[in-house]
Amino acid sequence: MKLGVRILLGYFLIVGLAGVFIQRVFLAEVKPAVRQAMEDTLVDTANILAELAADDMKQNHIADGNFASRVREYAHRDINAKIWSFRKTTLDYRIYVTDLKGIVLFDSTGRAVGQDYSRRNDVYLTLQGSYGVRSTRDVDSDERSTVMHVAAPIIDDGKMIGVLTVAKPNNTLQPAISQSERTILRWGGLLLFLSLAVGLAVTLWISRSLGALQRYARAVTAGERAQPPANGASEIVELGQALESMRQKLEGKQYVEQYIHSLTHEMKSPLAAIQGAAELLDEDLPDAQRRRFAHNIRSQSQRLAELIEKMLALAAIEHRQALDNVVAIDLGGLLDEVVNLLEPRLQKAGLRIHIGRSQLGPKAQPKIRGEVFLLRQALINLLENAIDFSPAGSVITLQTDFSTPGIVKLSVLDDGPGIPSYALSRVFERFYSLPRPDSNEKSTGLGLCFVQQVAQLHHGRIGLHNRGEGGVEAQLSLPADSS
Repeated sequence: MKLGVRILLGYFLIVGLAGVFIQRVFLAEVKPAVRQAMEDTLVDTANILAELAADDMKQNHIADGNFASRVREYAHRDINAKIWSFRKTTLDYRIYVTDLKGIVLFDSTGRAVGQDYSRRNDVYLTLQGSYGVRSTRDVDSDERSTVMHVAAPIIDDGKMIGVLTVAKPNNTLQPAISQSERTILRWGGLLLFLSLAVGLAVTLWISRSLGALQRYARAVTAGERAQPPANGASEIVELGQALESMRQKLEGKQYVEQYIHSLTHEMKSPLAAIQGAAELLDEDLPDAQRRRFAHNIRSQSQRLAELIEKMLALAAIEHRQALDNVVAIDLGGLLDEVVNLLEPRLQKAGLRIHIGRSQLGPKAQPKIRGEVFLLRQALINLLENAIDFSPAGSVITLQTDFSTPGIVKLSVLDDGPGIPSYALSRVFERFYSLPRPDSNEKSTGLGLCFVQQVAQLHHGRIGLHNRGEGGVEAQLSLPADSS
């Protein structure tokens, strides 16, 4: 199971359990709280009615006196009250009065007159001088038929002369209780949903940050250029920066070791040639041989200088993770500039370059974004390779292709001998070079490697293949400018 899913499940489990627990507590407290409020009201009502019934009770007219008459009239009052969100249309109080023996003398419903209520808690406890209250089912099999009874003593001259009880069915408050429960459940469900949404958002945020760090690590492992994540959780950003710092130090160490080994190996041959020619020049030699050895020293020295210069340029670009000074580049102007720079060498080799112009109008031709210096050097390296392998009098073609949406293809085509099949897979290796047709000398073997690095920095690619009719085609593909 992925870390993000674990975080989401753990978060939702904690919030869900807390929500369910709170809901159960609220639901368990709604009904008792409502009934406590009702009981409090019944206590007040019972005591005030007990005071009003005292005179009739003292005169033994509790069943037919003024109090009884008013209570009966109360039961027939027309009521239509809207209490918050529910409507009340009935009056639900039942009032009965007992003597000191617990015998019912008056009942507003008329059903219990003459019965013995002395063992009922409301009457019994009141007669004992305690708080009299009970909750009893009207129908034994129906728990919703409970009725709350609250009693109060009828006092005359400081002596108890009877007991008055006010009763009210509990289910009269059930609409309020049900509405409160529905509200709690509705808001509780909304709380769980919002908690899930927040948990999902946090999980996605963390997963996205971890995913960016994971992609960065995979890119580094694959040897690709990559930048550590710059957005997301601060800890993950710091971890990415620490990994990038560690990668740079490790790669720097390996890079130095590898370059020292490669440079030492590549410098052995020209140094040996220079040393041998210098030793022979100390001897008495004919002028022709002396000039040949002097030429060898000059050519090998030039090769060493080119090797060092190109290695420095390659080392600078290989350590870069992104481009600097990115601008929109006009391809036509760039190609004309490159051809003009190579014109002296073209004339010396007896070659010319043909630039294949697109049939699109100048405004319709897409541009590319990148570093002008790097792209110029990459094109110069490709054309120098073509010049080295092209026979005198031939034409090198430099053409552009905009047929693929979002891609600009720059192709260099020559009429040289082509690349041997065994070398096709190695031409982009550092220091790998093939002998030129007119001599046994090799180049530094760093030009195509430089072009490949430039292509990767521009999110493009470079390909090299033999043409069917002879010669080689080098194709540099770059993203078109989308702005």
